[in-house]
Amino acid sequence: MEKKKPTREEALALLKKHNQNDALIKHALAVEAVMAHFAGKFGEEDLEKWHVVGLIHDLDYEKYPEEHCSKVREILMDEGWPEDYIRAVQSHGWKICTDVEPVERMEKVLYTIDELTGLITATVLLRPSRSIMDLTVKSVKKKWKQNNFAAGVNREVIEEGAQLLGMDMAEVIEETILGMQSAAEELGLKGDL
Repeated sequence: MEKKKPTREEALALLKKHNQNDALIKHALAVEAVMAHFAGKFGEEDLEKWHVVGLIHDLDYEKYPEEHCSKVREILMDEGWPEDYIRAVQSHGWKICTDVEPVERMEKVLYTIDELTGLITATVLLRPSRSIMDLTVKSVKKKWKQNNFAAGVNREVIEEGAQLLGMDMAEVIEETILGMQSAAEELGLKGDL
């Protein structure tokens, strides 16, 4: 019997059940917005799936940071989630905390943009406008080169993800910014503009 596809509302409720940290919830919303943007760009038919996977990708991180990407399998299986959703979530930790390689396009996008949303958020918060609405690729690239800036962001993962997608780094950054701009208010990144 095929398992029922989870809705965005169910995913958001599950996210908030397992995460109270506002920064983690905003990160999930940022990744969701970017995933939805890429789904639109690629003409993907199952837009809600991209939303859902983006929302819950770090579901286990707050409570189980040492078991990140493995505990999530247990949680989602207990919730009756389909295997392809579980696999997609696990794949974003490839070479970091899992050996689940991103194969599907959705998995490759998640793997690529997860860390990048953090770098972009950090870049926005240092801008005079504190807004993503006027952020340029050039500004992000400038911060990218400063290894001590957002030092926790794994730039190698982002670069490898861009290669997996067959996309230029500047294009990946631009599309990620556009995705985040669509949720600027919700992410607290609208700033003074």
